[in-house]
Amino acid sequence: MKIALVGGGGVRAPLFVSAALHRADRIQLQELCLMDIDPSKLGIFGSLSQELARASASPVLVTMTNDLERAFDGADYVVTAIRVGGDEGRVVDERIALNHGVLGQETTGAGGFAMALRSIPVLLGYAERLRRAAPNAWMLNFTNPAGLVTQALSGSGFGRAVGICDGANSGQRAVADWTGTDYRRLRAEVFGLNHLSWTRRVWLDGEDLLPPLLANRSFLSGTLQRVFDPELVQLTGMWMNEYLYYYYHAERAIASIATEGAPRGVEVAQLNRQLIDRLRAPDIAGNARAALEIYAAFDARRASTYMYYAQPGAPTPQEADARMAQKLGTNTAHQAEGYAGVALDVIEALTTGDQIQIGLNVRNGPAIPCMSPDDVVEVSCVVDKGGIRPVPIGDIPKPQEVLMQSVKLYERLTVEALRTHSRREAIAALMVHPLVLSYTRATALVDSYLHAHSLYVGTWAE
Repeated sequence: MKIALVGGGGVRAPLFVSAALHRADRIQLQELCLMDIDPSKLGIFGSLSQELARASASPVLVTMTNDLERAFDGADYVVTAIRVGGDEGRVVDERIALNHGVLGQETTGAGGFAMALRSIPVLLGYAERLRRAAPNAWMLNFTNPAGLVTQALSGSGFGRAVGICDGANSGQRAVADWTGTDYRRLRAEVFGLNHLSWTRRVWLDGEDLLPPLLANRSFLSGTLQRVFDPELVQLTGMWMNEYLYYYYHAERAIASIATEGAPRGVEVAQLNRQLIDRLRAPDIAGNARAALEIYAAFDARRASTYMYYAQPGAPTPQEADARMAQKLGTNTAHQAEGYAGVALDVIEALTTGDQIQIGLNVRNGPAIPCMSPDDVVEVSCVVDKGGIRPVPIGDIPKPQEVLMQSVKLYERLTVEALRTHSRREAIAALMVHPLVLSYTRATALVDSYLHAHSLYVGTWAE
């Protein structure tokens, strides 16, 4: 088997490689090809990935290329994790949104819209080239905004594209951790859209384990449900994807992010620059162990401040920096598989036939009756050698239905705006997004983003 990772020069590429090497025997992995258009970053993180294979004495061939055709040739699975416009594009997206008084988060609201403008045209081009080079390959997309990108891919007729996100399965994982159960034994009932989903039930041998846990303050405080007010958890009665914080606590989120002075994109960009500088340092060259320890420390540092502004008692970036400085040079390996685990779970089930149930972004079909069959939704799926099949969800509560349909309308209008390069359609898209809901703001945001990202999005008609 060959897996190609497009975005193989990304900071998180070694995490994916480490997880893939761990499963290599089960999935019969022979080659893991890292592809990136940035030769400098590919050289750093690709070499680090190759060192992981060498250190584990893995027979898997970890290759590197800047040539997309070389990466796709003979590939069985392609994982796409790219950031068009780099870290700086994310910083620009967040600052423009905050300047207009709305959320700038990279996958949600105006920030997600801006990233979609850059990401979708590139991914559509990749999908067409993959269809020619390896028509039977699956594309597992992690490029943000994952659900919206997958909607565009599906709408273009690329039927073997699946959107992946570790957040879709966070409820199932949390229940598994709390109860000491192998998460593969659990059957979660996930429905919604990417970063807008709920877990209604988590079954184990016919018993729903979720209701008593949602009433357990100790359980909630040990998970990302702690970002929500406890009363909201009880009101909803379901596990909530943490990104719903930006909807259910919208004004609090904007105020908290605005007062920080530096949005999350700035923090991540700074960390990435520092990491690259450290790995380029002359005293690290040839010292693989030290390089891996530095990488692990920076990975743990980045994770430590995820949504920290929504979590009482969480370390600030300054506190996290101080802690990292103390830990550099020690073994701080961060083992979480994250999105790599979701992608590899799917690959393993499709390859071995060992059936799993997992939350993915796929074409709805009849799974959620209130949504159109060709809507891409985030939903529990059964995966085995027979393919990927959404689980019938049935009727969902009206508040969730209305929110899903509003955001899906925004997604469809955004895809149409990109297809036609229509500024007017883009304004219509942001107008209906629940976190914008204003013609004045939508117009200002669209014009700002089209200007800021003209290099990537080209010229648009009125």
